[in-house]
Amino acid sequence: MTFSLNHSWNVIKAAIYKHYGENPGTMLVHTATLGWILSSAAQLSAVIFNDKISPEQKMFLIPQEIGDAAVNIFSFYTLTSGVKYIGKKLTQTAKIRTPELTKILKERGLILEKGEKRVPGKTYAGDWDFNVTRLDDYKETISPVYKPFNNGAEVVTGLLGSIVSSNVLTPMARNVYAAKKQQDMLARVEEIKRRRENNLPDAPNPVKVSLDKFRNAAYSHTFYNSGNMKI
Repeated sequence: MTFSLNHSWNVIKAAIYKHYGENPGTMLVHTATLGWILSSAAQLSAVIFNDKISPEQKMFLIPQEIGDAAVNIFSFYTLTSGVKYIGKKLTQTAKIRTPELTKILKERGLILEKGEKRVPGKTYAGDWDFNVTRLDDYKETISPVYKPFNNGAEVVTGLLGSIVSSNVLTPMARNVYAAKKQQDMLARVEEIKRRRENNLPDAPNPVKVSLDKFRNAAYSHTFYNSGNMKI
């Protein structure tokens, strides 16, 4: 068992390094987004399995939690990825660069000096379509200088994007969504009151029906057999 666990852990580490070893900014975005997903799932589960919350309350709370989670995750991932992309683009185009990289690019005539005329069809450092990673000697000469700086820029911009998203954009989007859902909720409550005042049957509650099916399945023989959990 020990060998198996060690082997599995080594495989996981190798996979993580393969995908994120040279992209720490991407790992930052993905792990933070995963945190939002797990947090949202925990909140939704707390509502679903809480017997102290009435079915009527769950009818409103479950869709609200799902929508709130979608807004949080989408806004966080979109903004954070967008800001990280801007940071990556700024380094790829060499709009921002280290003195070492500036020296290398100058030696290759890729930096347009003040007063120097452009060569038709040639791209220079700082142009939006310039990409330092596509230069012929990138791997041999430029990569050792460029990669550490680019990774640092992506981490910083990704972190900046996550801070802005978590503290500014996501709360704003959540408030807009919550205000809309509150209006819908009040309208549905008024409809329920109207039906009961006029002795009309309540409208079917699809959330309660789905919830009952889910909870019954969770404790049925699908997951349990004679008291033993199937894995």
